Amino acid sequence: MAGPIGFASVLAVRDLAVSKPFWIQKLGFEVRMEDGGWLFLKRGAFFVHLGECPDAAPITAAPDHAWFAYVKVDDATALHDEYVGKGVEIWHPIADKEWGMREFAIVTVDGHRIVFGQDLGTK
Repeated sequence: MAGPIGFASVLAVRDLAVSKPFWIQKLGFEVRMEDGGWLFLKRGAFFVHLGECPDAAPITAAPDHAWFAYVKVDDATALHDEYVGKGVEIWHPIADKEWGMREFAIVTVDGHRIVFGQDLGTK
């Protein structure tokens, strides 16, 4: 049976000139490609495609659980500390959850929310 071989989140952003340095300098992503209002980024196995949409409704109007991604990581504490050190807005502080994950969440410059989680059984 045929199945997925990869995954990328696709996000609307108001201004790529503002979003690009945030994703690269603050979140540590690298540019894979830029093309006509699109920016393709990656950090490890996490791929994101940003499309410039200046008239899109702001994601900040979405309710609390409107995350665009839950990303599993190998060391949530180290990533959390990296992002705090770079001034990234922490949406939910790092905490060990009853479902066996150490999690924290951030907010991007455009208001998108990402949750990062480490399986506590892996470290």
